[in-house]
Amino acid sequence: MDLFPAIPLSEWRDSKETLHRFAQIVGKIRLASSIRRNHWWNVPFHVTGRGITTRPMGGFDGDPVFTIDFDFVDHWLTVSCLDGSTTSFPLLGQSVASFYRETLAALDRIGVAVTLAHPHPYTLSDAHRPFAEDTEHTSYDPFWVNRHWQVLSQVNLVLEEFAAGFCGKVSPVHLFWHSYDIAVTRFSDRSVEMGAEVDPVTREAYSREVISCGFWFGDDDYPRPAFYAYAAPEPAGLAGQPLRPSPAHWIERGSGRLATLDYDDVRDGAHPRQAVLDFYGSLYRSAAALDGWDVEHLASPGGVTDPLARGNAPTAGSA
Repeated sequence: MDLFPAIPLSEWRDSKETLHRFAQIVGKIRLASSIRRNHWWNVPFHVTGRGITTRPMGGFDGDPVFTIDFDFVDHWLTVSCLDGSTTSFPLLGQSVASFYRETLAALDRIGVAVTLAHPHPYTLSDAHRPFAEDTEHTSYDPFWVNRHWQVLSQVNLVLEEFAAGFCGKVSPVHLFWHSYDIAVTRFSDRSVEMGAEVDPVTREAYSREVISCGFWFGDDDYPRPAFYAYAAPEPAGLAGQPLRPSPAHWIERGSGRLATLDYDDVRDGAHPRQAVLDFYGSLYRSAAALDGWDVEHLASPGGVTDPLARGNAPTAGSA
């Protein structure tokens, strides 16, 4: 299989819009049924060998321990219980409204009673409309949904490799269902003060200095897939620092700026994986230097912190 196969947004935009809302429904169940972690680390999905998963949750307020998995190979949603029971339904042929009903019915069958505080899309164009009333989004092309999972799986491993080079506080590789992007975040130990006017989601996510790197499939504002990186708070002068490789560039995004590297520019290059690592590394080194991070102390080349073992650090595939 090609590294970074083609995934033009124009080919699967309608399917992506439907899938994004499916993911938000399951994501809100995860939010309601998991133990809160710092920076909302309890909420995102993780990539699996067949799709994406919530990971186990529940186990309190009378609910069993359960997991919800998207299978993007056979295109089913499966709810699994700790006692071994499972229940599934097909992803094909569903509107957002029918997916919402089927998901709640599946939870009921295994004894899970969950109430979503706000069963509407989050920050999407139809945020005013309840999931239960969305019969508009019905597209689901299994080829492109499977292809997007292949891309997620490959990007996930590149992000894991990038994460391995940092021994400070670093997040798992997360798939964020609210914006449908995959990312890993490095943290400093310096707190960031934000006022009460800032929403609580943002205050928790960015309560420490961060440098975050990820990938998204594109949207109306940036209609093509791209790798991205940013620092929050953004240190003065960061946008003037050089990025690698040369096609990387800065864009305005929301209230800040993102370093971006278009996916197709990477695909067409001679060394795609290394190009992405160089991109992430160039942003990290510039932002960390401007913020005064101890880059040398925080480094773990090859995922190794033992100074005696660094000369013999294993490479991918050798251990």
